[in-house]
Amino acid sequence: MSAINIINIIAFIILLIGGLNWGLVGIFNFNLVEWIFGGYNAGSMIIYILVLVSAVWLIISAIMSRAITFMNDKKSA
Repeated sequence: MSAINIINIIAFIILLIGGLNWGLVGIFNFNLVEWIFGGYNAGSMIIYILVLVSAVWLIISAIMSRAITFMNDKKSA
């Protein structure tokens, strides 16, 4: 398993946690991250930034893997 695959899995898990948190906010008006960290402070800000970075990473990773697949298809044709 390559390092990129491991990073993708970690980013996906972080994104799932962020999605679950926003689902709780939307349905129950309960912010789990702020509840764990005692409000909006440095800890919760770090979690929100990690979710953002994970989303951006997975978007870039998907685009790059699509580009690599496209280039490999062009070479074999």
